[in-house]
Amino acid sequence: MTSHSHKLITCIFPKAVAIPMLRRLKDEKGITTCKINNARGIGRFTHSSVRRLGDVTEREILEVVTTAKRADEIFEFIFFEADMDRPHGGIIFMTPLGRASHFELPDLPEEES
Repeated sequence: MTSHSHKLITCIFPKAVAIPMLRRLKDEKGITTCKINNARGIGRFTHSSVRRLGDVTEREILEVVTTAKRADEIFEFIFFEADMDRPHGGIIFMTPLGRASHFELPDLPEEES
């Protein structure tokens, strides 16, 4: 694909937000080019009187590849639907991709809970 025809949207969420958002992106926006990773750490602004030795917070990282044409739409959808407009709602940013290959995940049967 041509240079800068796609964008990478990276979201750092509190735990348990990425998978529901991934499902909504697929169901509501037709986006199937996502991946999720996990991370641990402690926020820089967590007050030291609250911290204990070994404290960490789990985070989920959702990365979404979308066309440059739809990037603002998808960014806004994630930002507001994942409640990122509130304190500690997460971080989201977008970067251009120099090159991207089109791929799609197959439809899979729903997992039973």
